[in-house]
Amino acid sequence: MKTTLMIYDGPAPADSDAPRTGGVPLAPAGFDWPLCGCGGPLQFFAHLPVEDGVLSVFLCQNDPGACEFWDASSSANRVFLFPREELRPVAVPEAGLALLPATSAIRTHVVTLDPEEADDDEDIELGAYDVARQGWNREPAERFGKQREVLGSLGGSPSYLEDDRLPACPSCTGTMEFAAHLEEGIARETAMNLGGQLGYVFVCRTCRKGSFLTD
Repeated sequence: MKTTLMIYDGPAPADSDAPRTGGVPLAPAGFDWPLCGCGGPLQFFAHLPVEDGVLSVFLCQNDPGACEFWDASSSANRVFLFPREELRPVAVPEAGLALLPATSAIRTHVVTLDPEEADDDEDIELGAYDVARQGWNREPAERFGKQREVLGSLGGSPSYLEDDRLPACPSCTGTMEFAAHLEEGIARETAMNLGGQLGYVFVCRTCRKGSFLTD
């Protein structure tokens, strides 16, 4: 079993095309900044290049806790799957909380768990992502205490999420595919506000639409 962890890798340019949290979104020409049902702009959280495009994740932070950004069916979050070609920085709204306070680079780290060895490890009950995340502060020894460096993971399966919470695509009604976990981050200055919860990003690759929810 392989888990691709996303690890905090210091500051990044705001318009980088590499994996990052914060900065400005890169989108095709004609893209309009998404608005929440409250009327304010959604805050851009993450730019995540994947095999068939780029996932862009937005959540409402205009009045934290007032808009249900944790609900996959809410207008307080939005996920887009853009093609990689001809992406450009999007003009940032002048009002509202549209950007994170800092742009953070992400590097990926693949953790391989041997199922035969895991059979005798009670931690396997936690799920592949949870085991990989916990292992980040144990091996090697110098990583101890650095679990907050983990910003989530790409691909795999959603951790501790019941089947009845898997979102359906609003266009084709099919069950969306899990794409990524998101963690709040390493420090208040760079963190994504997820209400202290683990975030889940889903996508319908056929319709190129996504959704977001928290645990």
